[in-house]
Amino acid sequence: MNTNQDGCFGDHMTRRSFLGRALAGAAGLCLADSLAIRAWAATPAAKTTGKAKSVIQIWMWGGPAHLDTFDPKPDAGNDYCGPYKKPIETNVKGIRICEQLPELAKQADKFAIIRSMTHGSNAHETATYMMQTGRNPGERWVYPCVGAVVSFFKGHQAGYRGQLPPYVVLTEPLGRASEGGFLGAKYKPFATGGDPAKTPFEVEGIVAPGITEAQQRQRREWLDQLNTLRRAAPNTPAMKALARSEDEAYDMILGDGAKVFDLSTEKDELRERYGKNTFGQSCLVARRLVEKGVPYITINYPGWDTHKNHFQTMRTKLPELDKGMATLLQDLADRGLLESTVVWWSGEFGRTPKIQWEAPYNGGRGHWGSVFSAVLAGGGFKGGCVVGSSDARGETVKERPTTPADLIASIYNQLGIDPSASLPLPDGSSVPATSSSAGLLKEII
Repeated sequence: MNTNQDGCFGDHMTRRSFLGRALAGAAGLCLADSLAIRAWAATPAAKTTGKAKSVIQIWMWGGPAHLDTFDPKPDAGNDYCGPYKKPIETNVKGIRICEQLPELAKQADKFAIIRSMTHGSNAHETATYMMQTGRNPGERWVYPCVGAVVSFFKGHQAGYRGQLPPYVVLTEPLGRASEGGFLGAKYKPFATGGDPAKTPFEVEGIVAPGITEAQQRQRREWLDQLNTLRRAAPNTPAMKALARSEDEAYDMILGDGAKVFDLSTEKDELRERYGKNTFGQSCLVARRLVEKGVPYITINYPGWDTHKNHFQTMRTKLPELDKGMATLLQDLADRGLLESTVVWWSGEFGRTPKIQWEAPYNGGRGHWGSVFSAVLAGGGFKGGCVVGSSDARGETVKERPTTPADLIASIYNQLGIDPSASLPLPDGSSVPATSSSAGLLKEII
């Protein structure tokens, strides 16, 4: 696996590397990985229909505190609930969430809260891997994350013809997971880079700062003039594949593909409702990507690893989350897209129920994988529900333990992907898409 400068898995795309990968990617589909393609063609277990067509994953990078979001414990005392002692009723009787989430409280009929997520790991890398793959680390193979699996089953090999890649991350890669796993680099996501809250949204490989559209077109002409190899052998399979992928890459730069990232076409009132910040505008871009038919979108929302000054940070993060996610749910519903779009909210784990008031933490919360929360909305999942529960202090599972594999299998099911469908391994064998221990969240399906 490759590591970035922070020692985390994943890599950031430069504009040059994006174009290079785009050009090489389609050629690779035609000329390489034939083993994987043959395995796909021989996979009878993959369904072709499902209630959901797309997934928007809101990834709370660092791990959000379950007690301060969707599993409040006001009776546990100040050492557990801190300043958040007055959870609010939602529009579903009997369901209460943190008082800092008033807009989401109005949308509770649209989502299900899983209050009994568990995997037991307090390490970022391990917990991320488990939540993103549904597998335990330490096996022979590094498994692909959910987005890569959805891209495999619902992407180009399954007939996806969108101008945009089938797996998009806003705005930076997950960082602590090798997204493609054993499926390989072509199933890694396209990470946009940039900041959608800025004008223009400088998407890596598509929008270059200080470069006009006319200049981009001139550069393409120069590239064609320099490409003597392509002119010398235009009809070979390799050159045909390269030409096709070049056309697709430039369509993203100069054609309709780039327009999805231009938020200036949206009403300013709606942009304000989402929140004029990176997360809020990422939610808006995600909705636009769903409208374009992109199967899997991840909003990578950092800033939740709050070992120190937790509640000071929450004063900013919770209102951002509340506005962005609530508006996303309502906007999808208003456009008739929520029934066909799964919205999945979670991080790699929760945070310590007992607050660390002492210095240097000053009211911090550590890592907590024993029990935490996740939220599922849309895509045929029942809203207005709570699955499982934690104990009185939010320290352990009280009822209905739910594993990452259970959650992921349920998402696959809604997408029409059989959780037991085969994924091809590099050695020619195959493995099921989810662990054999995975069960479905039948309460909300």
